[in-house]
Amino acid sequence: MNVWKAVVDSGQIEQSYEAENAKLAALQAYLDDAYAALGAMRERTERVLAQAQADAHLTDAYDSALIQHRLSERLAAVAESKSPLTFGRIGEAIYGSADPMTHYIGRRHVEDANGDPVVIDWRAPVAAPFYRATFADPQGLDTRSRFALEQRRIVGSFDEDFTDPDGEAGGSGGVPDPLLAELERGRTGAMRDIVATIQAEQDAIIRAPFADLVVVQGGPGTGKTAVGLHRAAYLLYAHREAFAKRKLLVVGPNPVFLSYIAQVLPSLGETAAVQRTIETLMAKYRVRGEDSPIVRKLKGDARMAGVIRNLIVGRIASASSEGNSVGNTAAAVADLDLMTSFGQALLPAQDVAAILDDALSRQLSLSAARNVWRDQLIAAAWRSRLARTAQPEQQFGFTDALRASDGFKNYLDRIWPNQTAPAVIRSLFTRNKERALAAQGLLTENEQTHLARKASKRVSEEMWTRADLALLDEANHLLTGDTVSFAHVVVDEAQDLSAMELRLVARRTPERSLTVLGDLAQATTVGAQHTWDEAMVALGHSKSDARGIERNHQTGYISPLLLGYRVPETLLAFANQLLPIAAPHVQQSRSVRTGGAGPSFVFVNDPETLLAAVVAEAARLHEDHGLVGVLAPATMINDVAEAFGAAGVSALDIIKHGAIEQGIALVSAEAAKGLEFDAVVVVEPAAIVNSGLRLGPLEQISTPNSVTGALGQHGEAQGYRILFVALTRATQHVSLVHSEPLPIELRAPERIPAQELV
Repeated sequence: MNVWKAVVDSGQIEQSYEAENAKLAALQAYLDDAYAALGAMRERTERVLAQAQADAHLTDAYDSALIQHRLSERLAAVAESKSPLTFGRIGEAIYGSADPMTHYIGRRHVEDANGDPVVIDWRAPVAAPFYRATFADPQGLDTRSRFALEQRRIVGSFDEDFTDPDGEAGGSGGVPDPLLAELERGRTGAMRDIVATIQAEQDAIIRAPFADLVVVQGGPGTGKTAVGLHRAAYLLYAHREAFAKRKLLVVGPNPVFLSYIAQVLPSLGETAAVQRTIETLMAKYRVRGEDSPIVRKLKGDARMAGVIRNLIVGRIASASSEGNSVGNTAAAVADLDLMTSFGQALLPAQDVAAILDDALSRQLSLSAARNVWRDQLIAAAWRSRLARTAQPEQQFGFTDALRASDGFKNYLDRIWPNQTAPAVIRSLFTRNKERALAAQGLLTENEQTHLARKASKRVSEEMWTRADLALLDEANHLLTGDTVSFAHVVVDEAQDLSAMELRLVARRTPERSLTVLGDLAQATTVGAQHTWDEAMVALGHSKSDARGIERNHQTGYISPLLLGYRVPETLLAFANQLLPIAAPHVQQSRSVRTGGAGPSFVFVNDPETLLAAVVAEAARLHEDHGLVGVLAPATMINDVAEAFGAAGVSALDIIKHGAIEQGIALVSAEAAKGLEFDAVVVVEPAAIVNSGLRLGPLEQISTPNSVTGALGQHGEAQGYRILFVALTRATQHVSLVHSEPLPIELRAPERIPAQELV
């Protein structure tokens, strides 16, 4: 049954069909005119672009290419889209007028031949009340209408009259019916925009100031990913000058997730964004190795930034009489005493050290500081030469000769050697003495031992791991300061990034203009974040930067999203039972979707038949649901895939495939984070919980106040978080198929009626 017709039939909106049909006909006529206006805009842009291409030979090549590029972007912005052009309208009260000024709100700006607006872009300031107005605070509106659409056809309008506060608000608990209709739609394997159904708490985050670092803590289904992407679209619209030279970066956890969200920004007319994972951000280094959990945890610890700095600076000769503050492996500062074709270059060691001290104290990368030190040495050597016997006209000859001298280059390299990030991090793992000196006071001896590994024959053949990427980026930043930067960065599933990885992400926006999205209750990786306050320190909101230099920071704050829209309340309440163990410090979210049945349980007495039961349950659910996710422990995914193949039931391993498609999707419980399905089959929940204990016998190597001590305490909670992720991926139904007893939190008699067990 049509959703709008169901609303009308239920008596929620008491209007005659005749009046309703007349209203819808008028709205449809306006929508048709808007599409015609958009088509005319597209035709005009095509004509201008064709003319620019024809006249390209008459103008400067660069200017011509720029004009054509901008016109091509304009053409893409007004291209045909499957998404409805307008989804609502507002009536704004005008002083002295009986009729409100009407604005139609949509995905993009549309104007007629005279340049008058037909549809207002949802990001324009005038559109903000569409999302934020309430009967308590109508924000200047008389009326608001939200349209229910089927492609280009308007099938209903949910109307609110703010001039009648005692009138009927819609009969849906304050939630507009078009939103409820959208939530009931089946999943397609690609994320849709929520521009038509943005809620007030979401809109406040979307329109937050550009310079702010906004951390969005949101439970399952609260729309944090959609909010982050719509904030990106809003910033691209409202601050186009900031993105003229630098793009917007979206960082996601894996390629499947990025594929899932790939069409959201283009559907909103925005193409100036780059989507990357940590691995693709650091694509110059090939990940070929794998760390143990304890080493991965250690490499992600923020203390590694200090270790890396000590290692790099420790290779520079002691710059003061009392010696370097960190362990030093370089030669001591020596007198500069060289002969050039223009005479002797002579500087005592204390003068060289003073210049070295000055260069190191500057807010520069170490490579730039080294160049300053070199140039100041040359200038000081000339002043010394001039004070003795040289003539002023010899300056350029003397300094050029000294700069080109092999002896001078060797002197520089001996005191302040050139370094590269790969060589530095390789030595961290392979040179015990250097590592011990650099880690002194930062890492325990036990932790230092865990970093050791055998060197490859060449640096280019090093077996880099995922955790090494952040270390390599840290070293490169300290050495060169050379990092591709973006005007704004959106990072999703940020709770799973280590402190060092957060530093890597933040480095991509020197202004720390960031939107950080995550849920601490879904922090499942080794080295994941436990509090957002700690994460914000890693993101650059501490008092000093990586070199200990005081700096000013813009506003950074945490914005919670507590109202869920994807997961029905029955399923969310069931999953929330895990939170006292998984994340006791996280406030539980609740759902606007109060209806629906609870989860189903399929208990299998014989473990040998478990996989057959999984296949059968998934096939049964697929008859009623378009997209079914089968979420299993990572160690079981291959066996599950083989079971589907043996049964002749089509199922797709979405990690191997790299995308989600309609049908049955196979994915590990942990890798399903951020994705959504119509129905979900959770395979062997107890095994999913136990997967969090795969850290090994850590108690044998634990030491007080060390990173190893935290791992053993974290394993159980981590497993419950993975199960929490699995139980909150469905929009309609969840089935648990198991042969082992369910975790006690999910199988307490007062919580699960006995008759639900099969």
